Order: sequence, then C-alpha cells, then structure tokens
Amino acid sequence: MLLPTLFVPHGAPTFALRPGAAGAALVDLAQQVERPNAIIVVSPHWETSEPTVGSASDLDTLYDFGGFPGELYTLKYPAHSHAGLARQVAECLQDAGYAPRIDSQRGLDHGAWVPLRMMYPAADIPIIPLSIKAHAGAAYHYALGQTLQPLSTQGFLIIGTGSITHNLRDYMICGHNALPIPDYVTRFADWVNDQLQSGNLPELIDYRKTADDAAQAHPTEDHFMPFFVALGAAGSHPKSERFYAGVDDLVIAMDGYRFKQAVQ
Repeated sequence: MLLPTLFVPHGAPTFALRPGAAGAALVDLAQQVERPNAIIVVSPHWETSEPTVGSASDLDTLYDFGGFPGELYTLKYPAHSHAGLARQVAECLQDAGYAPRIDSQRGLDHGAWVPLRMMYPAADIPIIPLSIKAHAGAAYHYALGQTLQPLSTQGFLIIGTGSITHNLRDYMICGHNALPIPDYVTRFADWVNDQLQSGNLPELIDYRKTADDAAQAHPTEDHFMPFFVALGAAGSHPKSERFYAGVDDLVIAMDGYRFKQAVQ
C-alpha cells in the first residue's frame, strides 16, 4: 500500500460548524484515498522542543481556543491512538537521529480534530499525533517529513494541517474596517502552487527569502510548517495536486494538497 501524503486546512475553530466548500472538499478527498491502517497528523497547535508522538488510548477532544459559540464546545471526536504504532513512528524518527518522546496523555487539538472529524467521522482509525518545532523553520520540517516517508508504504496516512496563509492581525484589521480579502493572500497561495508545479522545491523551502509576501502571509511560521512535513514525506519529485483553493475569514487561504509519491 503506497499512500499519498496530504496537507489540509483546519481553518478557524468555527470551520467545524460551517465547513462550506472547503469541508466538502475534505469529505471528497477522504473518499478518494485508500483507507489507511493509521493516520499520522501534524498540527500547528502542538509545539515541542523535540518531536513528540501521541499514544493516548483515548484522545480527548481539546478545545484549545476561547470566545467562540457555545455549540463548538459540545462537539466531540472520539478518536484513539495506538501505543504500538506510536512506538513505530518514534523508532522511525530515532533511527534518523532525532530524539523523539512519547506522550501518552495529550488529546487532539482543534488543528487535528476539526479536519479529521470531517474526513473520518467514524473515528475508527488509529490517530498518531506528531508535534512541530515551529521556530526550526521549513527545512527542518521538510527533513522531518522525509524521515517519515517509509511509513507511508506501511499503511500510515501522513496528514499535515494548517493554512497556506495565516495573519490574525490582518484578520482583525480587515474585519473591523470591512475591508476585502488582501491581495497578498491569493498571491502567496498561487506562488506556493507555482513552485510545486514547477518542481522548484528549494525555492519553496526557502520561502522566507524567496517569496515577497512571506512575512505578511505568515508573521509566525507555525501554521505553514505541517505543509513541509507532508511535502517531505512524499519523497523526491512528488506529483502535487491542489485539490481545493479558496479563502475563509478574509485572510486564511484554505488550499489543500495531495502529494502523490513516485513509484520506486
């Protein structure tokens, strides 16, 4: 079984209540991908100093946000991890020179459960959360993804979640002043797709220097780092498909990607 790797939007927490076109695209995507034995999910909302793998038998639905409609706090995603599979992921990282840790307590933050609840509502596939190290940058996360690539041949579906653009300050400014979607949002999203389609991965990985809109698209890098994990996990020269493109909440590019690995 050779599975693709995925980058999917998780949107604002309210994406769980108003999935819209992006949510429909996630539902369709899950139906097109062969059912995995387990899912490795990399969310921007779990940051640690070293790669950390979740192994809780019951993954609590974490409401790691505040000030949203009460209905949101009643949603559940009764997912579970698997200690043996989590150890397999940790061993893969250790063999590559990382110093992974295993967390048997932490649940799923909204960056993970919101899209997974749409894609796999039955919650009957083991979920293995994996943390990021946002300040380490894109090259670190791409290399981390490369380490995971062999697992995608063993029934693991590797999913990064986040957003192609994420500037909450601009969200507040645009919302308060009734401004339209800023031009840089779609411009940066299209730049990312252009680099993928041309196979220009070095320039994409070095996006902080090569993309004019990088700093405005991502004042902090956390929401873009899972993208590079998914990209790296697809191996060399993957075929990149942008299965959805759109903008929610004025500044969140919700583009999603499927990376199809080259058959060896």
